[in-house]
Amino acid sequence: MKGRTNLVAALSVVIALAAPPLWSAQDPPNIVFILVDDLRFDGMGFLQPQLETPHIDALASRGVYFPNAVVTSSLCSPSRATILTGQTTRNHRVVDNNNSSEEGLVFFPKYLQASGYETGFFGKWHMGNATDAPRDGFDRWVSFAGQGFYFPVTGSGGRVNQINVDGTHVDQAGYITDELTDYLLDWLSAGRDPSKPFFAYLSHKAVHSDAEPAPRHREQYRATDFALPETVKITPEYLDGKPMWVKSQRNSWHGIDFFYASDRRMQDYLKDYYGALSAVDDSLGRIWGFLETHGLEEDTMVVFYSDNGFLIGDHGLIDKRNAYEGSVRVPMLVAAPGLVPEGVTNDAMVRNLDLAPTFLDVAGLESPPHFEGKSFLPVATGELGIDEWGEPDFVYEYFWEWTFPMTPTTFALQRGSLKYIQYHGIWDIEELYDVDADPLEMHNLIDDPTYYEARQELRIALYEQLAGKDGRRTVPFSARLAEGMNLRDENGPTAPPFPEAWKVEPNRPDRYLGILPDTAEKKAYLDAGKPYLPWLIDRSAGEDPADGK
Repeated sequence: MKGRTNLVAALSVVIALAAPPLWSAQDPPNIVFILVDDLRFDGMGFLQPQLETPHIDALASRGVYFPNAVVTSSLCSPSRATILTGQTTRNHRVVDNNNSSEEGLVFFPKYLQASGYETGFFGKWHMGNATDAPRDGFDRWVSFAGQGFYFPVTGSGGRVNQINVDGTHVDQAGYITDELTDYLLDWLSAGRDPSKPFFAYLSHKAVHSDAEPAPRHREQYRATDFALPETVKITPEYLDGKPMWVKSQRNSWHGIDFFYASDRRMQDYLKDYYGALSAVDDSLGRIWGFLETHGLEEDTMVVFYSDNGFLIGDHGLIDKRNAYEGSVRVPMLVAAPGLVPEGVTNDAMVRNLDLAPTFLDVAGLESPPHFEGKSFLPVATGELGIDEWGEPDFVYEYFWEWTFPMTPTTFALQRGSLKYIQYHGIWDIEELYDVDADPLEMHNLIDDPTYYEARQELRIALYEQLAGKDGRRTVPFSARLAEGMNLRDENGPTAPPFPEAWKVEPNRPDRYLGILPDTAEKKAYLDAGKPYLPWLIDRSAGEDPADGK
């Protein structure tokens, strides 16, 4: 992933060797964390000239852009739980969007609150039975149930949607992105103790489906022709290298051929998707303007992030959930005058798992022992280089969700530029990509003999690192209450065939080959063109697989 900074030539600046001075722990800074929903990693104007995001672009110029930021589970509730708890999905157990329990979880703002911060949450929570009730750790609470709504009134009956303000339900009054920003700025200006540092968590509904722009942005992109990713095409590499489930999903709720069970074109949907982003950009501009007006910009860290990525036809898929780049990579900007450099691109692979430790670090606090991530503050400031920081393996997990059954339980591990992906509970192939050489993940290397040893090394490392805090490896799931979203276009593609390599004649002597561990001995036999039958090897005679016998 470190070879991809050519995407951001406008921001590519070598990080200064000398770190800027750190804020004093005796005078902790304010923190504003802005979380967008379902925003692609490249959904910013400085990466796509077609997009108009002046305030997001300005934030990038004021701070550090992390092009390799990723999430350890690409789904709303699990990712948000990871951000809030500093734990992976296998440990916090908010495994899907179907009302996983929050019992026993401690959210990191509670530690900030205990240290003297005033804390506020504004927006989408989307965990714990979809309730909008105030959560522990926040002095100010403004939220809504479940996904919420873009506009105040929905349905033919004219029902007014509700917002929970500190435990009291009030009518939603306006476009949700604007209204959440109003609540945040009201709290900053008149609802808090100005003698205390503040932590503000602004969790937007936008740009989640079905994206609806504010009225002022409805026509913004009407004449724009958005291109789909190159990997939307059905190529020989796609047919040979992609799993069967990927090809089958093209014709589904989360597939490009039938997305959301409609005949809408993704190119048209993107006009609304990016139109909805414009209100987020406006919101960021208002927040930064407030900080400047009140002399707070020099004492505040602003972090811009997304809960997961979003596919717009990548490999024929939409949505997120899987381990492909468009799903796991997210936009990430960090501005903090006097703490991090300005206008810099930093290639460190920062995970959502690392946010909670970093926020505590910024506040001068130690992370509790159950946090699984690490603070990226030293690498963001330039105090440490990426190698000195010790970039960890990127371990990914997604657990099958019955409501949208087309994406299987997925485990992946990336070490350096090699990404290994396996699927649990389905009959399909594995995947292996060199994402530096092949950033679009078009060439599956899983059967390339060059990567025989690396493949096994990553398999073993993935298994080891998927252990939960109790040392066990389990596959959690929530209660199934219906059949799930199984709709397919009646005139669309049918199920794909099995891989050609799996189709063999009966009674082959090497028919057990697929369940024998991939060892050096096995490779030696295969390289020699001999069937590997370990129970027939005369080890006492020192049989050599390459001796021709």
